[in-house]
Amino acid sequence: MHPPASWLWRLFLLLSFSVLHSVAHSSGNGSSEEDQSLLWGTYRPNLYFGLRPRLPQSLMSGLMWFGTQDFNQYQKIRHDCSQGDELNSYTWTEHDMRQGGVEVIKDGINNVELKIEWLKVPGGAHGGSWAARISGKPMRRDRPLRVSMIYYFGLEGLGSLDWNSDQNDDGITGPIHMSGTTPDLGDFKIRIEDDSTSQYTTRGGHAADFAPRLGKIHYFGTEMPAGDVWKAKDYLYQHIGRRAQQIVMPYKEDPTLPDPAFVLTMGNVIARDSNFYAVQKTFDGAFSFDVIFDSDSAGTHINAATITSGIESFVSRFDTRFQSLFPTRHEAPQSELEFSKAITSNLMGGIGYFYGTWIKDNALKAEWDQEEDDGDDQAQTIGEPKLQPPAALLTATPSRSFFPRGFYWDEGFHLLLIGAWDNDLSLTILRDWINMIDEDGWVGREQILGEEARSKVPPEFQAQYPSNANPPTLVLAVTAFIERLVKASANAGPSAAELGMDNGQKIFGSKEAHSNSYDTSGKANQHLVDRDTAVTYLRQIYPALRRHYDWFRTTQRGKIKAYARKARSRTEAYRWRGRTKDHVLTSGMDDYPRGTPHAGELHVDLISWMGFFTRTMKSIATFLGETGDETYFTEVETAILGNLEDLHWNAEEEMYCDLGVNDDDESVFVCNKGYLSLFPFLLGLIPSSSPHLGPVLDLLSDPLHLWSPYGLRSLSASHPLFGQGENYWRGPIWIQMNYLALSSLYKVYAAEPGPHQERARKIYDDLRENVVRNVFKEYERTGYVWEQYDPMTGEGKRSHPFTGWTALVTLIISEKY
Repeated sequence: MHPPASWLWRLFLLLSFSVLHSVAHSSGNGSSEEDQSLLWGTYRPNLYFGLRPRLPQSLMSGLMWFGTQDFNQYQKIRHDCSQGDELNSYTWTEHDMRQGGVEVIKDGINNVELKIEWLKVPGGAHGGSWAARISGKPMRRDRPLRVSMIYYFGLEGLGSLDWNSDQNDDGITGPIHMSGTTPDLGDFKIRIEDDSTSQYTTRGGHAADFAPRLGKIHYFGTEMPAGDVWKAKDYLYQHIGRRAQQIVMPYKEDPTLPDPAFVLTMGNVIARDSNFYAVQKTFDGAFSFDVIFDSDSAGTHINAATITSGIESFVSRFDTRFQSLFPTRHEAPQSELEFSKAITSNLMGGIGYFYGTWIKDNALKAEWDQEEDDGDDQAQTIGEPKLQPPAALLTATPSRSFFPRGFYWDEGFHLLLIGAWDNDLSLTILRDWINMIDEDGWVGREQILGEEARSKVPPEFQAQYPSNANPPTLVLAVTAFIERLVKASANAGPSAAELGMDNGQKIFGSKEAHSNSYDTSGKANQHLVDRDTAVTYLRQIYPALRRHYDWFRTTQRGKIKAYARKARSRTEAYRWRGRTKDHVLTSGMDDYPRGTPHAGELHVDLISWMGFFTRTMKSIATFLGETGDETYFTEVETAILGNLEDLHWNAEEEMYCDLGVNDDDESVFVCNKGYLSLFPFLLGLIPSSSPHLGPVLDLLSDPLHLWSPYGLRSLSASHPLFGQGENYWRGPIWIQMNYLALSSLYKVYAAEPGPHQERARKIYDDLRENVVRNVFKEYERTGYVWEQYDPMTGEGKRSHPFTGWTALVTLIISEKY
């Protein structure tokens, strides 16, 4: 007797899964036992709400909605975050990637306030289970709430996803049941259940004609090609749109069309071999429904009661731990605490997992990068953009609406706050970035991985150039980790509050530790609790980081001898490659004024970054006991600090400046008062006793130049280019740069004895107050934090929400530098 075909198919899948499972484990894609609590997450931050595991091809889900008060709202389906949607706000009020989160979305156009409560339940061998409660209520009670909600699941890669509920042409009643299996998720079950008080739309024009379909759940299943699940909105828009045209055809002569809620519905069809299913619920008034993913290996069966109690417990633990880690200012209002929680949670909720091909171009784009005289063979390369093999990256994103991808320049700042909340999550992200460093030591400044990521980027910006650098901010994260490690060792480990433990309860120390508990926050600090684990981690990343460091020193080197420059070191000088006449994108400060492009120019910000990079490498070598490397980095650091003074200090202007080359081939200072002039100070490279510190403090505290009631301006208000042109870095206030200034003041110049210590303390207090007050004020006024702030009015500008490095305000409030 032969087994049934379905049994043979399942056997084939299981055999295939065992092979793929081992590949996934060996490739470090997030399925190993050590990071199961981070397998599932809100790793689709470009969506208002989207979940996926940290796996290249697997199960993905997402939420979308539109108003049914008229037909126009169907043209504006909410799915991917867009400033064009004109939402009042969308914000995570609490978020912990290991445990869950709460997001509030206010959509005034459709008169709905959505609350999404997401809960993770650990257990089993496949990342555990999870649930999402999605509820809505009117923003204004004097207006109707009529909205259609769609939740979908799509499977990519090997596995199966099956529809287990009834099928009916007119729609069905809940709950909805699905099931599936994949190599890394094992067997799982999915349910979508309504709250009993939710009211489906049953009223409207021509209701009698649609009586069999009223108050029903509608659905759609189709087979999607590999890599298409991210296009779910397009698929559903076309499907519902085609049906709507057919439905309204009989009414074309009727002066009144059927109600949009009756017309704009899915067709209740499931195609053969479907790997994508969408469920549509159209409500009239307040509503609530639960989406539940039960992993078979976890042995869970989540229900409404466990979601309610689990979310309540999570929010309580989150609040307690947050206030312990990030206390607000003395006598600050409660709203400042809620603000601080929200911007931190939004940074966490902006973490995404990206996988896919990317584009590299070996060209050097400007003639002043063509250095024939120094034997640089790469300078002669004629580039051609080429698609590269797929890569995977876990990364925080600067802005869910405008920059939903990884940026090297931003990531080091992101990891400062992420690491203060969840040390090991920050190390996981850092390791993913370190893994992106190629055999030459280069890593692209933008990580545009896959078709979905590329859809958000103009074609001319998609290619990455292996001659181009970006500020090496990843070393900020490494330095912060080592500082936390040293502090934890000195204090005999983190406190119970830092670990997220109630009543000092020990969470770690045994592998079984609370496997049935919702609380997995203890996993956040394993590398601080166990020194051996920390040493192993640093030894793993050290070779690639050293390769990256050497790449900078080789490819971004500058010229000293050729222009009769005098410096105590003949090697330590640097310039950014890949600039244009008006932009130095590689520096991170795109349109900040620079001199005329020339192969002989030297940049003060880059030599400062290299000084900081060298100190970080020295600290790792010291920690690991690599005495030979420690000596080497000490010597390089001394040379860099010497050349910083010899080459870049302009005694006449009393400021640090770039160097350029004039028409007579002579080296000249290029001085533009602004952030650039502060870099040695911002990175703590100027000794507290330096005679140059006083003029630097004069510059940053002068209202005619950089000082404002809202924070330090990027360019002097007296500069002729202030506020001109693109005006990206020509005056606007950037929070990460203010953070660097505050950090240096707090940790170095206000802390160490010196002639300017008291003055540094006063500047620190005033600057901290200005930055916090303004960002908080604009958040309360607009509902968002912003990419930058107006240097004259303090108003938020450009992309929003920008809960990338602007979220550093939480660290500023709590003085965690």
